[in-house]
Amino acid sequence: MTQQNLHATDSSVLRQAMMGGQMLFVAFGALVLVPILTGLDANVAFFTAGVGTLIFQLVTRRQVPIFLASSFAFIAPITYGVSTWGIASTMGGLVAAGLLYVTLSLLVRVRGSGVLYRLFPPVVVGPVIMVIGLGLAGAAVDMVNGTANKSIDPDTSLLIAGISLLATLVTAVFAKGLLKLIPILVGVTTGYLVSMAFGVVDFGSFHKAAWLAMPNFTTPEFNMNAILFMIPVAIAPAIEHIGDMLAISSVTGKDYLKKPGLQNTLLGDGLATSFASFLGGPPNTTYSEVTGAVMLTKAYNPVIMTWAAGIAICVAFIGKVGGFLGTIPTPVMGGIMVLLFGSIAVVGLNTMIKAQVDLAKPRNLVIVGMVLVLGLGGLSIELYEGLALEGVSLCAILAVILNLVLPHDEGEDQYTGREVK
Repeated sequence: MTQQNLHATDSSVLRQAMMGGQMLFVAFGALVLVPILTGLDANVAFFTAGVGTLIFQLVTRRQVPIFLASSFAFIAPITYGVSTWGIASTMGGLVAAGLLYVTLSLLVRVRGSGVLYRLFPPVVVGPVIMVIGLGLAGAAVDMVNGTANKSIDPDTSLLIAGISLLATLVTAVFAKGLLKLIPILVGVTTGYLVSMAFGVVDFGSFHKAAWLAMPNFTTPEFNMNAILFMIPVAIAPAIEHIGDMLAISSVTGKDYLKKPGLQNTLLGDGLATSFASFLGGPPNTTYSEVTGAVMLTKAYNPVIMTWAAGIAICVAFIGKVGGFLGTIPTPVMGGIMVLLFGSIAVVGLNTMIKAQVDLAKPRNLVIVGMVLVLGLGGLSIELYEGLALEGVSLCAILAVILNLVLPHDEGEDQYTGREVK
């Protein structure tokens, strides 16, 4: 290799590494939000996001330019699980949720992707996503008005949360280019600066953290209640996975649902999620923010995501990162949560709108109405002593059963306008 060619290769590698760092930056705000809100270790989230992305690339033979990291769909279930069964049992449930992805990938491999649309059409997935988004609306309000943190004056808490929310909204609506892809990061940064001005930031966790430290990995425990609760939750993000694959396919001009195939992308996502949960990290998902960044930068080379994964793994061992994230005041996150949970609910609503689900039809009205009321109302059904179904898990199973039992017109069970082979 000539010196000129060697220089060109080095330049290409450097450019790929820089682009990988850029992709991680785009995903940063969303990546750390889940562990911050659920009480998980942020450094573990970095590690499992990086390794999870590498697992996904291994399964898909590094053909898809996608970065995997913390899934918003699991925020409410994780929060409930941690408060009810503890982190270890919640992680055990999430391991099982990842295995549902694996099961669905095997089902697609045997029967084709059409079976997913028949089992989980928009009238099932839409209201379940809405329940996920609205399930912790009260918790978001408590973080905004100061109820969740009595050490901050309620009026100050409300002001900080409002400014954080406003900064996020303005960025999401009016920003251009890459800045538009990081509204959460902008909102958190703005709220943090305002919090510093009010003197409500406690830097204790940052000062105590070492510069280099092992992430606080957690070994899962397998509690049947937590498993039964978490498995149905995975239905919604599993179906959203198809939408993410369609989106990145549209951006790059390649049909990833055919090659490497939906069965392989689902398998990679599921294995990454189970791996993350085995170490105490949040479940993984394919990030739409990164898809947007790929579209803007034309960074279609999957190797860039390998660099992003490698950088994330390195960041995981910088203890000061997790220590700093621990200093973010409660009202800052509360302002972000108001928009986040509302957005998740709107995604569920939009799922039904795009599929033109006719809510005037009795079967659709019954499914959506029962899922929303029972999912948000907190109904719990005890299967036998010490084992119960409740919340998102209960309404997801109910929606699937109702959809299969109630008669419907031909074509109502199609999730998209075309069958994916």
